[in-house]
Amino acid sequence: MLAGTVVWLQMYRERHFRAAEAAQQILYVQSPAVMKRLALSFDAVVADLYWIRTIQYYGGTRLSRDPDKHYDLLYPMLDLTTTLDPRFSIAYRFGAFFLSERAPGGAGRPDLAIALLKKAMATSPESWEYPYDIGFVYYRYAQYEQAADWFRRAAKVPGATNWLEPLAAVTLAAGGKLEASRVLWQNLLANGDQQWLRRTAEHRLQQLDAIDEIQRLQSLTAAYEARHGAPPPTWEHLIADGALRTVPRDPAGQPYVLNPWWGLVTVSQDSPLWPLPTERAP
Repeated sequence: MLAGTVVWLQMYRERHFRAAEAAQQILYVQSPAVMKRLALSFDAVVADLYWIRTIQYYGGTRLSRDPDKHYDLLYPMLDLTTTLDPRFSIAYRFGAFFLSERAPGGAGRPDLAIALLKKAMATSPESWEYPYDIGFVYYRYAQYEQAADWFRRAAKVPGATNWLEPLAAVTLAAGGKLEASRVLWQNLLANGDQQWLRRTAEHRLQQLDAIDEIQRLQSLTAAYEARHGAPPPTWEHLIADGALRTVPRDPAGQPYVLNPWWGLVTVSQDSPLWPLPTERAP
């Protein structure tokens, strides 16, 4: 009966209060513990109600043209919703996305997003999605080493999808942790129980070899520029200078591309290794 009264009050407010009411009025009961006691056995129903209000609050704030808009109530509302229904997966996962999205499109609070997802993990340790989502939050903020660590944690959850370990390795490479990425790929190549996984590991290891070779070649172009006052226009100039014997090719057999203006080296777009994990395709 009490839960019914809560719903009735909500409907009354929707009909009789102005749409522009202060955002602070949305959070009618601020304590999740108190609300859980008030809801009695209707926790899931009231959680649905608060989830709807959370979406309305987030959407209304995002669409607002107020230059000082904020999302201060977003985490308390999500905390309340997920306390009422600890298995409310959508509220955890979408809520974390809303919290971690950069301002002004979101709250810009990756710390609260991670706190919400850790709460989900405590309730549902069998779900690999929550540590994966934590990794995604770190990835959004270019904290690649932490992201990869959480992707690996997700991969260790029984029943987790088999692309999480490769994702961790790619993430490490994107963050410049090439040797750590190489170790992961070598392990997957040696122990992978699926053909596609071993093929992927071989491909990624070739990309890492290409990155190492590019670093060596760029040291040669830098030395050429120091001697001649300008980068080498072509590979043939480095060959004539004695720095190379032949035009260098990547592990897939394609010639590396030399930028004559800056002396930068990369793989060709015709190479199956393009783009490298440290680069972004245009």
